[in-house]
Amino acid sequence: MKTMILLACLCCTLFSCENVEKKAGEKLQTAREAFERGDFSEAKMQIDSIKILYPKAFETRREGISLMQQVELKEQEKTLVYLDSLLQKKQSELDAIKGKFTLEKDAEYLRFQVNETGQMSMTSIYCGPSNIHHISVKVIAPDGSFAETPASKDSYETTDLGEKIEKADYKIGEDGNVIGFLYLNKDKNIKVNYQGERPYSTTMTPADRQAVASVYELAQLLSSITEIKKEMEEANLKIEFVKRKMQEREEKETEQGK
Repeated sequence: MKTMILLACLCCTLFSCENVEKKAGEKLQTAREAFERGDFSEAKMQIDSIKILYPKAFETRREGISLMQQVELKEQEKTLVYLDSLLQKKQSELDAIKGKFTLEKDAEYLRFQVNETGQMSMTSIYCGPSNIHHISVKVIAPDGSFAETPASKDSYETTDLGEKIEKADYKIGEDGNVIGFLYLNKDKNIKVNYQGERPYSTTMTPADRQAVASVYELAQLLSSITEIKKEMEEANLKIEFVKRKMQEREEKETEQGK
């Protein structure tokens, strides 16, 4: 009697294992079909569900790991193709406008610079018979809206042939959004107040405002190119990682088969 019960339990266990592997196999097949049609998100979701729903389907889970690596490889390769196309587009846009710049443009009293990675900065410059000791600037639109820099972290004063010269630098992100404000209001008359021990004000000319807008747009374009290159580098690193894991898995399986 005990023998019969034991055999019955073994049969139930075997049937249960076969049933689990069958259902897990169906999930894996769905994942393969999604992979073949390029639906990588669906393929990964189906593979992940095997681990959650059928943790004891060891053979199917092993095949799922192999398929997941193929999915991740194709996904990154597809990303690289897209990024390369986007980079070429942005590079063409840059080539079309970069002849207008020397990567530095001066307004009458505000200077705007952008480096090759798209980081933009602003310098307020004052020249006069006596110092005003300014450390920040405030820009004001005709409707009363304004933006103001915090105190500059990099300012200095000097004298040249009796004339007082003051400069204060502000990086984008640390400029109180003055640069962005000037870009959004490039078609308006902008008053510039130098904030110091003595008041000093000036008005930006239309040419000055257009210069700011042009440098800002150049900065955005260069920043986009820098970010695309960074994403391409990350995609290449992921591809190298996945390929290394695939090779390690193949070598392990070969070793186990000996």
